[in-house]
Amino acid sequence: MHDIQDVTILLAEDDPGHARLVEKNLRRANVTNEIVFATNGQEAIDYLFCEGQYANNKHASHLLVLLDLIMPVLDGCQVLERMKADERTKRIPVIILTTTDDPREVSRCYELGRNVSITKPVDYEQFAEAMRKLGLFLLVVMIPDGG
Repeated sequence: MHDIQDVTILLAEDDPGHARLVEKNLRRANVTNEIVFATNGQEAIDYLFCEGQYANNKHASHLLVLLDLIMPVLDGCQVLERMKADERTKRIPVIILTTTDDPREVSRCYELGRNVSITKPVDYEQFAEAMRKLGLFLLVVMIPDGG
């Protein structure tokens, strides 16, 4: 197990406003981890597998993924499916960020192996509060070895 401070957070979110809000409120909750941004599902996959623009990168050995479900190129479910099917990434914890509370989507992602889901409230203050709570959660969570 690893302390959350050793963990790099990959934030896969295509909406720049939401990405800034997530980062700002994680910082407000005293989460000081490095945050890497991906603006679509393919970019997240490239980062995770050191492909494409990340081909020569060595990324952190301990990752946590905050994954938006509705993204261009590859959606969050496709990213999650690829991650959980690969030995190198299947143990990386994934927190889904979504605006949908459709029970079918929720079930599908749990079946694919997500760990936690957070519904993004439409209201700014509620969203900011949800991100602050996520930050507090991240300060106490332990990340498993491997992946």
